[in-house]
Amino acid sequence: MSTTTAHVTSVAELERLKVLHNGDKATLTFSDAEFERRLAGLRRIMAAKELDAVVLTSYQCIKYYSDFLFTYFGRSYALVVTPQDQVTVTANIDAGMPWRRSYGDNVVYTDWRRDNYLHGVQEVLRSRGVTAKRVGIEFDTVSLDAHAKLQAAFDGARLVDVSHDAMRQRMIKSAEEIEVITHGTRIGDLGGEAIKAAIREGITEYEVALIGTEAMTHEIARTFPNSEIRDTWVWFQSGINTDGAHNWATTRALQRGDILSLNCFPMTSGYYTALERTLFLGEPDEASLRLWNVNVEVHRRGLELIKPGAVCKDIAAELNEIYVGYGLLPNRTFGYGHSFGVLSHYYGREAGLELREDIDTVLEPGMVVSMEPMITVLDGQPGAGGYREHDILVVHDNGAENITGFGFGPEHNIIPC
Repeated sequence: MSTTTAHVTSVAELERLKVLHNGDKATLTFSDAEFERRLAGLRRIMAAKELDAVVLTSYQCIKYYSDFLFTYFGRSYALVVTPQDQVTVTANIDAGMPWRRSYGDNVVYTDWRRDNYLHGVQEVLRSRGVTAKRVGIEFDTVSLDAHAKLQAAFDGARLVDVSHDAMRQRMIKSAEEIEVITHGTRIGDLGGEAIKAAIREGITEYEVALIGTEAMTHEIARTFPNSEIRDTWVWFQSGINTDGAHNWATTRALQRGDILSLNCFPMTSGYYTALERTLFLGEPDEASLRLWNVNVEVHRRGLELIKPGAVCKDIAAELNEIYVGYGLLPNRTFGYGHSFGVLSHYYGREAGLELREDIDTVLEPGMVVSMEPMITVLDGQPGAGGYREHDILVVHDNGAENITGFGFGPEHNIIPC
């Protein structure tokens, strides 16, 4: 591996790997002690599974254990963790940024040979005297092609899944993580207020979304002045476009009487938070008001049920009974909530901590979960549209703290028109 520039006359002479310690290390999202805590947890997993090394390749795990959030664009990335240290393996197109924004060392691979990425992973271990007989990888995100290439790179080694163990570690948040999530939730509230102030007849969904995104982005920059500014977004929906929770903003103009859905997603250094609210532009009709109030009833009860010792599937079962009583259970569209942390619409999911009928996880202090009931009534039926609310709660020893401050329900979110 080289850090110098020599006189070369062909691509074949260019180096396969580089060390690019360009500039100084940036101020990371969390303290060194926090990263050491996380890595110690991973190394306990390694010891329990008798692993010589772990090669992490997902957005969420590389970010969680190193603070580096890569940009894929068809190139592979890794965090190689040994019992002694950890090294990100990153593409030359990013130059020195991954080293500056990661906890630990970094090796850069070039494009000049197609297998330089795997060569970089191999070289990290070879240079540390690690003979890889058992290597941990993430089965839940590694493609068949990537698995085959990793197996070939470590011929004779056994590849062992660590994804579920790493996920379980991420489910319990530290005090530093909860602080970031709390700020993100506050920033989501600010985005919601900016959106609410902008709502009027004739404005388009995408214009409202831009207003909310800008307000949140400025506050993220103010609150986290050393961070990357990326990935914050808004889904603002109206009319039929409220039927799905993940429907992107369109060019549709808002009309009097519209059901609206406000969805703010401030992203703070890879950490997702969310605010989701049903609103109406003008007074809702009787059917719409009834449906909205039913969903608010479910939401309020769900907030009460989140506490240490509660079981995810039991929460879902009790809330289902409320919908059953109103004949609306078939109108549900997804689970009642999920875990928070390193998460976005294109990476991450702590699937073991979701408020669904098939999850038997017991809530513990340090977990952060949402309560987000939703029902959809199809077009042409009375009260057509999607109704959803969304709050974020931190589970403590003696209960749960709702860190979302934006009001919900008809008393707060009917916009005069």
